[in-house]
Amino acid sequence: MKNKKMKIARIECDLSQEQLADNVRVTRQTIGLIESGKYNPSIKLCIAICKTLNKTLNDLFWEDESL
Repeated sequence: MKNKKMKIARIECDLSQEQLADNVRVTRQTIGLIESGKYNPSIKLCIAICKTLNKTLNDLFWEDESL
């Protein structure tokens, strides 16, 4: 399942995949894989992404069944 919520939050923060990756110390490819739903990040990485994007774990990673 694609992580559109994370991509939208990243864009709202005016960050490229590369900039977000640098902030959370992973590669740009990792961010791309998370956004495309092809990589399941560790909880540590999820928390780092949330802190960088000013979002909660629920905001970005909770699967909303209505979507």
